[in-house]
Formats: sequence, structure tokens, C-alpha cells
Amino acid sequence: MIPYEEIEVPVPGGGLAALRWPAADPDAPAVVALHGITANALSWGTVARLLAGRVTLIAPDLRGRAGSSALPGPYGIAAHTDDVVALTEALRLDRVVLAGHSMGAFVAALAAVRYPDRFGPLLLVDGGIGFPAPTHLTPDELMTAVIGPAMDRLSMTFADRAAYRAFWQAHPAFAGAWSDEVDAYIQRDLTGEEPALRSTCRIEAVRTDGVGLFDDEVLGAVRKLPAEATLLWAARGLMDEEQGLYDERRLAAAGLAGTRVRPVAVEDVNHYTVLTGERGGQEVADRLVAFAYA
Repeated sequence: MIPYEEIEVPVPGGGLAALRWPAADPDAPAVVALHGITANALSWGTVARLLAGRVTLIAPDLRGRAGSSALPGPYGIAAHTDDVVALTEALRLDRVVLAGHSMGAFVAALAAVRYPDRFGPLLLVDGGIGFPAPTHLTPDELMTAVIGPAMDRLSMTFADRAAYRAFWQAHPAFAGAWSDEVDAYIQRDLTGEEPALRSTCRIEAVRTDGVGLFDDEVLGAVRKLPAEATLLWAARGLMDEEQGLYDERRLAAAGLAGTRVRPVAVEDVNHYTVLTGERGGQEVADRLVAFAYA
């Protein structure tokens, strides 16, 4: 794992924590990268290594997670976009390339639409393209349907860090895909004292953000993007199942014709390893560099 800097920028309610992996050349462009709904900034650790110093990578812990867990609400996709803008302003980043994985892709798309002068091209990683929620489900039922296993983890406790590692190593998505970066990423999520360690993710934040993914403005953001965007979609799903979040049929139904989004399939990866694995991470890293120097 390569070294990074811990930074903090002021946002409403306190400080937003972020990690910064500096480029080899201090004048190299920067990229801002946003994590998923129950993740944290270190989910980008593999990508940071594979960038090999070609750009500076900055990844915040979104409000209600990891180093930003203490930040109060209001939560929601729009709140995250405001925090991302505050981050870019504090770091004096202009027309920066913005990337997002899973929920982070929806945040990136909405930020680009709401603040078109602040961001350049977008890289959406297995997220950002949504579908209307089934009308017969309550918000809690909707969250269970979308990220039930992830929500369950937030209320669990673990005796020690080794127990948390074992929990994740048993996850189907990480079978044969464990690394130092993945270990650091999942360990950043823990807080508390043994024998009752728990996730830093605030359940209220996760629930609010999850329901917010079905907001009309959030769903419609990809159709209003002011700049070019690439969607890297994983062939396999959250539990490494054969059906991923996207496929050719679902993307056709999403009606992306006429938008600025270009879908690209990444084979032999799942929803997690499209970001944390070697194959997916290299694809993400190379496209970020191409966007940053375009």
C-alpha cells in the first residue's frame, strides 16, 4: 500500500476528512474520487497504487462514514454534492475530474449538474444510472431490497479486527481478491473498543442516502451532464452473482441514447472488485489519467 496524507476541510457541521495520494509531479492534475454507500475513502487504495503517481488522487470520507462519521445531518445525495464542492474550493481545484463508485457515482453526477463550472469529465464506476423505485415498497423495504446485507452489517459488533477481517474474507465478492489495500479499506470502517467493534457508518446517513438514490433529480442527473462521462460497469453483482447491477438490456432500458454517458463493460469483476481488484482498478486508473490529461 502506498502512503497517503490525511487532510480535513471545513464543511457545515465540522470537518470533512479526506485522503490525498500526491502525484510524483507536484504540477500534475488532481482527481476527486467518491466512495459507495457503506464504504470509505480507502476503497480507492488499489486505484491509488495503480495510478503510479501520474495524478494526485483525493478521496473524502463522505459525511457519516469513517473519518467524517461525526459530521451531523442533514444527509442525502445533495448534501454530499455540497461537501464535495466545499472540498474542491478548499483545495483550490478547478474543472477537476470527478469519479464515483456505486452511490458515489450518483453524487458525482448530481454535483456535475448542479455545479457545471467546477467539474470536468466524469468516471462513473458501477453506479450513477438508476431506475425508479417500486411504488409498493416502503423506504425500509426499499433499503432491504437494495443493500440488505450491507445494512445488516452496520448493526453488528466484532470481537476484534481479525474477526472483522474474517467476516469480509468470507464475502463472496472478495474470494480470491484479497489484498493489503482491501484490508486497510475494511479496517478503516471500524470504531469502538474490543470486544464490541462496529462500523463507523451512521445508519441514519446510509438510510437517508439510499432512499435519496431514487429522487427524481438524482435519477435524472446523468441525462443532464455538462461534460463527457464514462460508465464502467461490472459484469457481476454485489455478491459476485452473475447478474450485475447493469447489463446490456438494463442499460438499453435506461435510455442513455443522446446523453453524454458512454457505457463500457468490465469483464471478470464484480461490484466491489471493479474498484478494489487489479483488473478493475487498472481500468479505473488508466481512464482517470486519460481524462485528467485530455
